Amino acid sequence: MSQREDLLQGAITCIAEKGYSRTTARDIAAASEANLASIGYHFGSKEALLNAAIIAAFDEWGNAVEAAMVGVEEAPPMRRLESFLVRFAESLPERGSWVVSSLQAFAEADYAPEIKEQLAASMEEGRRSLAAMVLGVAPEEIEEEDLPVGAMALSLINGYVLQWFVSPGRVPSAAGMAAAVQRVARQG
Repeated sequence: MSQREDLLQGAITCIAEKGYSRTTARDIAAASEANLASIGYHFGSKEALLNAAIIAAFDEWGNAVEAAMVGVEEAPPMRRLESFLVRFAESLPERGSWVVSSLQAFAEADYAPEIKEQLAASMEEGRRSLAAMVLGVAPEEIEEEDLPVGAMALSLINGYVLQWFVSPGRVPSAAGMAAAVQRVARQG
């Protein structure tokens, strides 16, 4: 790994362990085993590095979503949604640091326009991809009226992650969440 990548990973680790506002440049340098001055050289400032770390962690969230989508194509929409939620939920324990860092992105979005822009772009892409997965079509086939399906799936993901983060042992199963959506839909 390059020193820049080491710094980025060190910042992600520090955000997960200490939070965005409590992480110092010295913390990052120690976690990445890099020289303190290398932060300025590679990123310009500690804040720019932390913002880059948050964006990288949020991109990892997208990777987890994509991985959970694999293999759910040959089922009815509700079954695809359930399979996806189960796979995604199963990946959370091994991805704890990026979950924390990604959640920090929402808190920092009001203060860092680049983070807000990245979140908005990721969510737009996520709505389209999730709608395509649930409806069983290619993302380019998604019409404007299909996007609320993706928004609903994204809301389930984000809500599930928040609940898992706060109380991992008490969050309902992903299969239970999918069953609840189906139950509500049947109630009309």
